[in-house]
Order: sequence, then structure tokens, then C-alpha cells
Amino acid sequence: MKKKYIKSCCVLFAAFLAFAATAQGQEKSDTLVNVAFRTVAKEDLLGGVSTVNVAELLKKNYSSNSLDNLQSLVGGYANGNIWGQSPLILIDGVPRRAADVRLTEVESITVLKGASAVVLYGSNASKGAILITTKRGTISPLRIDVRANTGLFVPKSYPKYLGAADYMTYYNEALTNDGILVNGTSGYTQDAIDKSRIGYNPFRYPDINFFSSDYLKKTFSKSDITTEIAGGNEFARYYTNIGLTSNNDIVNYGEQKKNRDFGFNVRGNVDMTISKWLTASANAVANMADNYVGRGNFWAASATTPPNFNRYSPLFPIDLIQPTDPKNFDILTIAKNSNHIIDGKYLLGGLANAPTNVFADMLAAGYIKTKLRTFLYNVNAKADLAAFTKGLSFTAGTSMDYTSAYTEGYSLTYATYEPIWSTVNGNEVITDFRSSNGAKQYSVDQNSTTENIGRTIYTQTMSFKSQFDYARTFANDHNVTATALGWWYTSQYSADTDNGGGTYQPLKNTNLGLQAGYNFRKKYYIDFSGALIHSAKLPPGKRDGISPTVTVGWRLSDEQFFKKNLSFFNNLKLTSSYASIKQDLDVTGTRLGTTADYYLYQTNFTNRIGAGYYQWRDGAPGAGGNTTRSVASGNPDLTFVKRNEFRVGLEGAMLSNVITFDANYFDQITDGLLSQVGSTPFPSYFSGVGDFRPWLNYGKQKRTGVDFAINLNKRIGEVQYSLGVTGLFYNSKVQRTFETPQESYLAVTNRPLDNVFGYVADGFYQNQADITNSAKPQFGGSIKPGDIKYKDINGDGLINQNDQITLGKNGFASSPFNYGVNLTVKWKRLTMFALASGNTGSVAFKNSSYYWPSATGPYSEEVLNRWTPATAATATYPRLSTNSTANNYRNSTFWMYKTNRFNLSRVQFTYDFNDEILKKSFVHGLSVYVQGDNLLVIAKERKLMETNIGTAPQYRFFNLGVRTSF
Repeated sequence: MKKKYIKSCCVLFAAFLAFAATAQGQEKSDTLVNVAFRTVAKEDLLGGVSTVNVAELLKKNYSSNSLDNLQSLVGGYANGNIWGQSPLILIDGVPRRAADVRLTEVESITVLKGASAVVLYGSNASKGAILITTKRGTISPLRIDVRANTGLFVPKSYPKYLGAADYMTYYNEALTNDGILVNGTSGYTQDAIDKSRIGYNPFRYPDINFFSSDYLKKTFSKSDITTEIAGGNEFARYYTNIGLTSNNDIVNYGEQKKNRDFGFNVRGNVDMTISKWLTASANAVANMADNYVGRGNFWAASATTPPNFNRYSPLFPIDLIQPTDPKNFDILTIAKNSNHIIDGKYLLGGLANAPTNVFADMLAAGYIKTKLRTFLYNVNAKADLAAFTKGLSFTAGTSMDYTSAYTEGYSLTYATYEPIWSTVNGNEVITDFRSSNGAKQYSVDQNSTTENIGRTIYTQTMSFKSQFDYARTFANDHNVTATALGWWYTSQYSADTDNGGGTYQPLKNTNLGLQAGYNFRKKYYIDFSGALIHSAKLPPGKRDGISPTVTVGWRLSDEQFFKKNLSFFNNLKLTSSYASIKQDLDVTGTRLGTTADYYLYQTNFTNRIGAGYYQWRDGAPGAGGNTTRSVASGNPDLTFVKRNEFRVGLEGAMLSNVITFDANYFDQITDGLLSQVGSTPFPSYFSGVGDFRPWLNYGKQKRTGVDFAINLNKRIGEVQYSLGVTGLFYNSKVQRTFETPQESYLAVTNRPLDNVFGYVADGFYQNQADITNSAKPQFGGSIKPGDIKYKDINGDGLINQNDQITLGKNGFASSPFNYGVNLTVKWKRLTMFALASGNTGSVAFKNSSYYWPSATGPYSEEVLNRWTPATAATATYPRLSTNSTANNYRNSTFWMYKTNRFNLSRVQFTYDFNDEILKKSFVHGLSVYVQGDNLLVIAKERKLMETNIGTAPQYRFFNLGVRTSF
């Protein structure tokens, strides 16, 4: 597999060279790149860093998501992770959510991948960082840019479930297979099946299709408008962004017809020159988001509710109520007095064991309004201290973010009714309602005119930094940089305790940082960066750690050998770094079934309430007490987790920048991960209810890989092409962990972190003799012909957990190979831009309810290929059963599939109008664009990958936009 990947990359690179042989390139205008606490000239970057010029990208690629399709633009980024780990997001240098900024506000994005690039941010950035830098004003006249968009979401696909008649038929088959349905004594009658099939009285024999036009629209819309105002002079520069966005929903039933999201944001960035030596900047942001949704979990119910709705209809007509007994005429009064007469003619249906249902919830249970309010600000000041020492400056900054979210709305109970059907004069009518506690209804109608406050959440983040920077060139050849800084931030989360509470301990990061760099003629580079970090998670005396990194660089293309023999390289730089970063992100464990981060180093005891009662003296009632149990023993030597990393990078440009490339090889070891000694070697009283095992820095993991980005620019006449390809080859391994597997092949040591185990399927049991002569499954329940048969891996005659083997990688952090593509083709004033991405090498299992239905859930079309004696040779699905799921519904090769896929994520066409047409108007620029998102998936299991089960569907999005300047 690896050889195939390497060969493919070599062929791709050779094609780039051949295609570019006669090309004409152009210089890029990007000069400064935002890195940790400073900016660096792009030519002086020392690897492990990628940057995206978002302001330029937005001219041909519109989105509202700040990290939109980043995999297609940056090598090493996949699944939201950097080199397989979750990064810290910083907006204008402050830890914030990516959702706190829209893409139209962003100037650039920098992805810090290497350990040496993130070390100055301390512990919480030890797995990588993404720096989002917003736009700022410049010295220019007032400029106003307005962008408006409107588009439609079109569902890709819905699950395909059987209709009511087929469902009942196959459910009866399952009962028969299980020996439950004997001679028609239980299950669904043929009469009910036949009447459902022909649509006879759908209120008595319902056939519910959740994905029909009865409940869903074909499309729904989204619109937004953004206004940007910028300008300034030498004393003050300003940038303002004001945005509105609104979208509705695909559901078109009950209160959920009103589902809507509304967002409003305002950003103001100001830069001031106070004096020749003092400048300051301030950013302020206010975001508001409102969400309205009717009650009822429609999508979850679509995956759990059979089409016959468990033998009752969620609605039934009032005009079919015809009591034959005068004593029952009160049911007409009950019906007419209901608070919920739907469309003036229907009542809500229910059962004694199911008094509510999703459709009744959507019609009568009320709604929820969620309101999110966010305020962010940061202030910075910079003093030029050249009067004291040339090249010296001092910067200080502070920030505070505050987010509040709460819900309000109605949550009402409602009455449902279970009709009793009879045939009167040849017509099916409702003659009575079933009773519950003497009442002929389930639950009661509740009235309320007061909205209730639901869950409330508050998050607050504060930060402070101060730093001295030094940058100076001596004798035109010797370039020196240095930074000494202190950085602190804390984030506190709280919520109402009735719905989950908050966090007792805030998230903190405290560190000092030092950077010192030198380069000679921008040819030879050396950089030292390090941090002194502090963590309250560790025991006293172990709370401080030092994280050193060293990076070197060599611009090979400046050597005479290259200039003479390899002159087609106009830039080629080799970099390498070594780092040992201390972090406490992975200092986490569990206590009493909950995640715990703090005080794991302490011995902890608790009361065992309600169990283990100890009688202190004989014959003295009430003189006892609850016992004490151990939660965990302490470990006074608990210490930081370390990220030890070696990285080598190569970047360059060829043929006058026609081709640019950047690649990194990384070898990263995470050592000292917390774990507890397994319970197997010890008596039971050392673990379990009373756990005496301490947390130890024992776990060790390894991640290796290569990321790359190759870009090609070519012009042929009036047509300009730009093609970028990014990728990540990724591998991981568990190097050390506590385990005592019963079989050596069950060990996770020396296997990938995302390794998945499962059984090897060996077809279906064909008959009783096959079952008798095969290894015996130990999963419970009876085994019958048509059940899945598994291979006996250890040959003990039993099938149990010891017969699992490694089946592949699930790619939860990153697939073995991820790639992205971006393409720009420009002809005159028309620009076509496309983004694509994909991955190969991972596996997954068809284990959703679509493939593994519950005993009471719907059947998908997959069951049509089930095993029966007549289809034994062609069946691709096990026999239907209501009780054999323990054997059949297990991760195995039977359900496994490869997740290899190619995604055409976006295509956008943009037309820029000629300025000559607009020169006599107040409009200075006008562009119109159309785009499509999530257009295409190419994969063997495309239908599965494009179909969501139990959640809203995946959508294609078609957008029309206009951008203009004044």
C-alpha cells in the first residue's frame, strides 16, 4: 500500500514538471505570515507552518465557515485535526471558537503543525494550533464592500425503508424464524397486511413515510448579507464588518414549519498611531444567534419508528366517530373539547404504552427558542523602545470573551386518544376510545401562556500577554530576532445544575516563552524556542516544566553548486527541528465513572452509600454506618505528558515560481500518558467498586507521517491555470500501554491507535448439521440456519471475544492517506474555482439501525436480501430475527467496508465586471458568482456515505451571490 502511494506521488510530481516546462510564473504578494506572537517574512519560515491568504481566496471562493474546506488548501490538516491531533484555535491571538468568526472577516489563516511552531503557546497548543487573523484597516479612503448571497439546500438522499405491508410481512417472518409466530397465533394478520398494501382506511392501517411530502419540503433556503467598511489615515485605521444570515428548515409539519436560524454579527477593528513610538489596537465583536425549533425529534423517530406506527395512526378523523351506544356519545364531547383539533378535523392518536409520539409532539408539545449572545474584545499596545536599544519593542495585550446561551419556550402535555374501530353498515368507524385510569384519553391537555426558561450556559475567557521583541540586522548579513513573553488565559464554563452543570475547575494555560533566532544572509538559520509551563493538575513540586525546541534551516538554492547546476530552482530550503514539549492536556482520567482532570495525584476516598452497611456493635439497631471505599490511590510523582518530535521539511520553488512545494516528515512520540494497571493480575478488591490503583505516566504513542502541498501556476495566452494538491500520509502506533490480552493477537501494543478489532465472517450457517459441526458462539440466544458464522481463530471450539482480529484502521483522527485539490481557471473576467478532497485506507462497519434494526424499529431495503432456505445461495443479509442480534449484529468482516472516497466539495464561477462600465457610477467594483457545494462523491459505498440515519440528511447547496464596492 505504501509503495503504491509513493509511486502515485512520484507520477503526480513528474506530471507537474512536464506540464510546467514552458510555463510563465508570477511572484506572490504574500510577505508576512502570522506565527506565534509575531509575524515572520514568508521566506524566513522554518517549516511546519502553512498559511492561506483568505482575503484573496474570497474573491473566487465564498463561504461563511471560517475553516471551510481547509483540507483542500493545507497539507497535514484532515478531519479537523493537524497531524492526527486536535488543535487549539486562536482568533487574533486569543483562544476562541472557530464559529466566533465568519470567513468574510478573516484576512489569513496560519496552520502551525510542528512542535517548534506551537511551543510558545504552552501546554494547550501542544497538539497544534490554527491562527485566524481578521482584517484590518489601511491608509486609504473610505471603502464599502457589500456581499449578498441566497441559496437552496437540496437533500442528497433519504434512507429507504419498507412500507407498512412489507414491514409487517417480514416482521412475521422474523417471528416465525424465532419460533414465536406459530400457526398465525401472534404477529400481524394477513387481513391487516392486505389492507395496508391497498391503502384501505389509512387511519386504522397506517403506512407512514417520514420522507414524503407530507412532512418534508423539497428544498429550503439560506440568505446572508455582509457589509465591510474600511479606511483610515496615518493616525487611525478602521475595519468594520456587519453581517446578517437567515435560513429555514426542510421539515414542513406542525410547529417545525417555523424552524429558523437567524444570526447577526458586528466586528470593529481599530489601529491607532498615538505617537512615533507608541501604537495601539482594539477589536470588539458582538455576535447574536437565535434558533427556533418545534418540539419533537423528527429525524431520530424516522430511524426508530416502524411504518405502521405500532398499529395505530398518529392522527384520526373526528368525522369517523360514530358511537353505537348512546352511553358513549360523551366521546364526541371529548373530541370537540380537545385543545388540539388538527386542521379542524383530526385528533391526536396514542396508545397506553405510547401516549406520545413524534408527530403529536410536533403539533402540540410546543417549541424551543435558543438564544446565543457573544461579546469579544481584545486590546493591544506596542511601544518602540529603539530610543533605549535599537530593534527593541514591547507589546502588551488583554482580552475578555463572554458567551451566554439559554433556551426558552413552551413544553406542554397533551391528550391523545386510542380509537376502537368497528364495522357499522359496511363502513369502518370509531365507536369508542380505550380507557386509561377511567378516562378515555391518555394524559391531559395543558394550557399555558408563559414561556419557560430552559437551560442556561455561560462561558468566559480572559487572557493577558506581555512580550519584549528584538529584531536587528548587523553588517547587512547577520539577522537576529528574539522574543521574551508571558502568556496567561483561563476559560470558565458554567450551566444550570439541573441539566448537566458546569466545570468546577476552569481551563487554564500559564507559560513563559523565549525565542531566539539567527540567520546569515537568509541562507543559514538557527532558532531556539522554548516555554516554561505551569499546571495545577499535577502535585506540588511537579507543576513546572520546560519545553525546549531547536530548528535549523539551510537555503540550498543560494549555494553556488545549485546556482550553477540546478538553476531551475529559484528557492529550495531544507529545515529540521527537534522538540520536547510538556503538556497537561492528556492529564485526565476517570473517577466514579466521570472524567476528572484535577487531583488525580491524590489518594481519594468516598462513602459507599446504600451498600456495605457495617454494624458497629452487635444488637444495637441503628448504630452502624456506611462503609468507606477507595476511589484511587495517589501518585506524588505524576508529571507532564511529553510530545517529543523530530521533523524534516523541504520547501522550494521552481521555474520562476511556476511550481512551489512544501513537505514535512514528522516522527512524534507522546510519552507519559495516564493509565492504570489492568485489573487482571490483581485480586478483585484492588479494582472495581473500590479501586486502589494509582494513575501512572505509563502510556506511550507514536505518530509518523508526511504532509505535502504542491502548487502549479501557468498562463497560456489569456487563460491562467492554478492547481494545488495537498496531502497527508499518516500512521500511528501504541508503543506502550497496560494490557494482559488472553491471546497475543488481541494486544493493542504495536498496533495503530485507530485499530479496529472484529470477527471474521465465514458465510451463513446453512443447516442444523452445519451448526452442530461448527464452533459454538457464546453470545447468548439460539443459533439457527441463516445466522452469521464466524471463524474460530484460536481453535478452542468456541466463538467469543478471543476470536477477534485486527481488521484495519477506522481513521477517526486521520485516514492513512488524505488529500485535497484546489483548481483555478481564469479567462478574461471569468473565473472558475473548484475544491475537492478525499481519503483512502480506512474501514468502517455498517452498524447503524439501517443495517442493524431493533426488534421494534423499521426495516430497510437491506432485508430484502435476507437468508431463507430458498435464497441460501444468494443471500447477502442474515435471517430475520427479533432475538438473534447478539450473534449477527457484531463488528465483523461481514459488515465491514472501505471508506475510500473522493469529494467534489465546491465549484464556483465568478464574473468580474469591467470597471470601465462602472466608472461613471458610485460603484467601484461588481462581481457576480454562482456556486454549488457538496456536489459529488465518488466511492464504492457512495449511497451509504451520502445517507444519514437518524439525523437530518446531507445537502447539496446552490448559491447565487453578488459582491460590490463603493
